[in-house]
Amino acid sequence: MTWTFTDDVGVFLDAAGASLAARPAENTLVLTVTATLRHSGPHAYGEGTPLLGWWRGADGQVAGTLVRTPPFVPILGTVAPEAIGPLAEGLALPGINADRATAEALAARWPGHRVDEEHRLYRLGELVPPSPAPAGRPRTATGADRALLIDWFRAFGEQTGQSGDRAERIVDDRTSHGGLTLWEDDGVPVSMAGVSRRIAGTVRVTTVYTPPEHRGRGYAAAVTAEVSRAAREAGAEEVLLFTDLANPTSNGVYRRIGYEAVSDRLLITAEPK
Repeated sequence: MTWTFTDDVGVFLDAAGASLAARPAENTLVLTVTATLRHSGPHAYGEGTPLLGWWRGADGQVAGTLVRTPPFVPILGTVAPEAIGPLAEGLALPGINADRATAEALAARWPGHRVDEEHRLYRLGELVPPSPAPAGRPRTATGADRALLIDWFRAFGEQTGQSGDRAERIVDDRTSHGGLTLWEDDGVPVSMAGVSRRIAGTVRVTTVYTPPEHRGRGYAAAVTAEVSRAAREAGAEEVLLFTDLANPTSNGVYRRIGYEAVSDRLLITAEPK
């Protein structure tokens, strides 16, 4: 019952892919990160070498997964409780992004740790589009929107405390598969929402952003409802999204259009400076 590590995403998915796909909602982050590494190469998230790991229980089945793309802290998928101790003892962890129970179990080993973010995972139940709908209509973003989208991704990063270094790469990737939607009012883009590629039957809504001057008019709810509807109609079995628990406004918006809470995740720094 040991953890195995590799820097080869193909080797990792050969070993753990079936386990991840069996619980795609809980493993959505590991699934999307490894899909990006496979599609865009090992340096899709930075210059550091990725680290990927899996843990097998006494029955030989994979019951824990980890992926780290430096400089980000490791992300855990579903992990059996008995795998937590061996992970902490066998790997020097700078922090963790994991479900609440697992993150708290690891953090108990780190005196002085800091909880940086708390996120809630939602899945779409019965879609309830906003009524009355705001003015305007959706359209799929294209390469012609690239400059605007990059600006908005960078603004979203500043708003959420994330780096905007990958904005160009993300925009190019998302527009290549129709993964960004704009809401336009009188021909002017006023909000956007993205979706990941479908993996193991699931799609995740990402990067919902409305510039400050256009907020408070229902555009974010409308564009999120639209990309959610389109993903479901395109065959997604599950439509997911994450929210920051520190933002009650966005949590309320998503619940009103039909999203239901699944679980919470914590992002923890082990030894803050």
